[in-house]
Amino acid sequence: MKNKKSLAQKINVIRASVMGSNDGILSVAGIVIGVAGATTNTFSIFISGIAGMIAGTVSMAMGEYVSVNTESDSQKRAVMNEKYALKNNYDEEFDFVKNKYMQSGISEALSNKATKEMMNKDALVTTVREKYGFVVNNFTSPYDAAIASMISFPIGSILPLLAISLFPSGINIIATFIAVIIALAITGYIAAILSHANKIKSIFRNVTSGMLTMIVTYLIGLLVGMFS
Repeated sequence: MKNKKSLAQKINVIRASVMGSNDGILSVAGIVIGVAGATTNTFSIFISGIAGMIAGTVSMAMGEYVSVNTESDSQKRAVMNEKYALKNNYDEEFDFVKNKYMQSGISEALSNKATKEMMNKDALVTTVREKYGFVVNNFTSPYDAAIASMISFPIGSILPLLAISLFPSGINIIATFIAVIIALAITGYIAAILSHANKIKSIFRNVTSGMLTMIVTYLIGLLVGMFS
């Protein structure tokens, strides 16, 4: 029977999707606006955007795969170390968990009772959770994260690519600029919800980075266009 994904695993996959979409929007927007600053040739702008989409999709997928694998390897190593510690220094591990509960304001008697009950139920899960902050065997699949990024990056890329290609040449840059800002505000908001961060700060940071990226690439494109 196939194991169901935990909420944490699902959230990590959603996070990879949101970040992949966000990077797709920002990366391709920077490319097409930069090229648009250098030339008004719609075909050249479109091809550069497609190339950026393909390269970014592969890069994001591989990056997520490597990143999640690295994190998973670190967690598995922590579990192995904790197994060894429980086997050779059980009392020390027991005291660590109990002292952590006491530091949070729980009385010694209650901390001792809670620690004893949880350690008797599953000492490894208890100590790993309290020492390292994750749940044993609750690892995010690197394949799921890679696939999520591989799908979401080109989806995010479509917005700036369509905006720069479909709008008339006189307004296509400003139209792309506005569309990207709106999209980045949305992905910033979703990212803040998933990470329990300040929504206003997250949106501001996302939108600001996007604006700077587009302005810089456009100015560079203008300079290239002037001397080409």
